Amino acid sequence: MKKGERKEKGIKREAGGRSKRRGGIYPSLKKLYRAHRRGFLKNKGGDNAGQVFFMDHVKRESNMETVRLIAEETWEDIAEGIFVKMDAVGRSNGAKYECLLFDMDDTLYPMSTGLNLACRKNIIDFMLQHLHMEESEVPRMCVELYKEYGTTMAGLKALGYEFDNDEFHAYVHGRLPYEVLKPDPALRNLLLSMPQRKIIFTNADKEHAAQVLSRLGLEDCFEGIICFETLNPPHEPVDCVDAPEDTLNPPHEPIDCMDVPEDTGALAGDAPEATANGLTDGRSFSSKLRVLCKPSVEAIEAAIQIANIDPKKTIFFDDSVRNIASGKACGLHTVIVGSTVMVPGADHALGSIHNIKEALPEIWEGEGDQIEQVIHSSAVATVVLA
Repeated sequence: MKKGERKEKGIKREAGGRSKRRGGIYPSLKKLYRAHRRGFLKNKGGDNAGQVFFMDHVKRESNMETVRLIAEETWEDIAEGIFVKMDAVGRSNGAKYECLLFDMDDTLYPMSTGLNLACRKNIIDFMLQHLHMEESEVPRMCVELYKEYGTTMAGLKALGYEFDNDEFHAYVHGRLPYEVLKPDPALRNLLLSMPQRKIIFTNADKEHAAQVLSRLGLEDCFEGIICFETLNPPHEPVDCVDAPEDTLNPPHEPIDCMDVPEDTGALAGDAPEATANGLTDGRSFSSKLRVLCKPSVEAIEAAIQIANIDPKKTIFFDDSVRNIASGKACGLHTVIVGSTVMVPGADHALGSIHNIKEALPEIWEGEGDQIEQVIHSSAVATVVLA
């Protein structure tokens, strides 16, 4: 051991107090990703310099035999010109959780920001100015529709009010004081330390979701977003890039809403089938006036299908009591956020999203010996979930 160094369990300390974690599946996915690329470039000359560089890097950075074996097995692909990147961290079959599904508004940030109240005011203004509703009735109706249909917008559509979805979202969210949201490095570090897949599941539109995540500094912490456009796709084709299965957004790239799988019948926009009594099937997601959103069980089932997750191995975080109850009905593990009081259907209660590690340490359990690295071959071009 060199002078100035001292060893501690799981940590290598160097002179000057700088520390480097040794253990777990891998200190940083980005490091192995970069090592793959540098090794590939060095190997273009035809010698084995790239392979030596890559293997030395892996041995230096990881004490796990599994990772070393994966590195050896995948080197041949790299040398042949396939750009191998770390696309996902998957848990072994015996692991408890594989995916974390997060609501966004009033879950990733506290209700005390006032953004919720500002949003409600904008909705009321929209109902008055664009739908010309009776002023004395609007506040009460706004609340009742929210309680009955999950969102006021969904209720208005169900009652037959016609308006453009994008115009509604632009009016309601476009005037929000987003400056009240500040970067949350503590939450960012917490999310990045979780080895599971992480997905946003919100009733909001994708522009609002992008704004919120960007303001919080969390735009590169999630694999994708299941949002209004995901569950209620427009009839016209949207300009987006399809993503292969199981791919993640590269760090620091704009995160987009997730695609609906092509083989998902009703979600793909099939016409609703008529039932014996002449009414359309309530489980069809393509009704012109119906908006699919939480807390509808159909919406949560659709999200489970779109994200391709096992509800028994997924934790659902939300601030809504009704959403939690529906999530539990769909087989998800559930966590109510923003309350320390247990509610029907909740498995855990968190006063703040920052308390996850204390309440759910099992998210990190087995990180050193149960998590398997999942390496997928993919094209060099950047892929964005849309």
